[in-house]
Amino acid sequence: MTIYLDNAATSFPKPETVCAAVDRALRLGAANPGRGGYRLSLEAGRMVLAARSAAARLVGMPDPARIVFVANATEALNLALFGALSPGDRVVTTSMEHNAMVRPLRALADRGVEVVRVPAGADGFVAPDAVRKACTPGTRMVAMTHCSNVTGTLQAIEEIGPWCRSQGILFLVDAAQSAGLFPLDVVDMGIDLLAVPGHKAIMGPPGTGFLCVGEGVQLTPLLYGGTGTRSMSDEQPDELPERLESGTLNVIGLAGLHAALEFLHEIGLNRCRVHERDLLSQLMEGLRRMPSVRLFGPTDPARHGGALSFTLEGLDPAAVGFRLDNEFDIGVRVGLHCAPEAHRTIGTFPEGTIRVSPGWFNTSDDIDRLLAAVQLLTTG
Repeated sequence: MTIYLDNAATSFPKPETVCAAVDRALRLGAANPGRGGYRLSLEAGRMVLAARSAAARLVGMPDPARIVFVANATEALNLALFGALSPGDRVVTTSMEHNAMVRPLRALADRGVEVVRVPAGADGFVAPDAVRKACTPGTRMVAMTHCSNVTGTLQAIEEIGPWCRSQGILFLVDAAQSAGLFPLDVVDMGIDLLAVPGHKAIMGPPGTGFLCVGEGVQLTPLLYGGTGTRSMSDEQPDELPERLESGTLNVIGLAGLHAALEFLHEIGLNRCRVHERDLLSQLMEGLRRMPSVRLFGPTDPARHGGALSFTLEGLDPAAVGFRLDNEFDIGVRVGLHCAPEAHRTIGTFPEGTIRVSPGWFNTSDDIDRLLAAVQLLTTG
């Protein structure tokens, strides 16, 4: 059986309760929520509301109506960026962003939005003071990742967010690599817009995610259409979440997302974090004993998320990933991880790195087997 170590891309396997919830919804209750008064539709609506409430609880949002369901964090970021920024606006971002942030910002720059990128250090950390200095008068938004998908570097959003709020600057956070691992509180952290995928550390199905929209934030919709409300009007509703949720929701996926959020709540966020941190510490310690290995990112586990990148001297990362898969039945991610600017920052462009990201269902034995395999590759 394959040892799966690419949970930063999508978590696998999923909890049994998630699989059961998806199966149950598909077989028994995948009606269209909010589109009818019959029992199946009402039950689907209650399920969506339960998922919305669980998502709000995860990120500390007092009003569940401000949780907007989307297909993934990429859609959430696009909704936030295109919904909030206009030609002439100024946005500050960082050199550690995923293409889910970089490419929408490039498209907005082509339309007249000024984009300023703050460089990170060699370990992938962006100094909060550098972000503050980049926010010259007229800055509309700071948009940044909470945790790098390349180096695992955890950014100090708890310092940046409240400062942005004091300056009247919108704060957009990409929580693709942190939601489900680290505590998030949009109120205390001063987060106006939070993009969250359901399929990574939360352990929900692909095709799920949400954007948390802070109080007082108004966004222009990406999509216009049926919402099940104000059907007599040809104008998009003003109320959330309907204003930003046109078309039929992914009821089946949201059933699984709700089950995943409940599973995560029951086992506890801290327990998940400690488990993955222990596996990463074991991995880092083992790799440090190999002279040909170069590690990237922070050395302090407290500032390290769920992904670890490394290279092997004289070996192409793509070749290493191929051999780990074919010779040892171990699945890892190699290359640029859809974050070329991050690799330019840490000096691994264009070859990229070997990325390992353990999850809740990985074990210490999995890490030992990976370390043994890497040792064989470096010696033979």
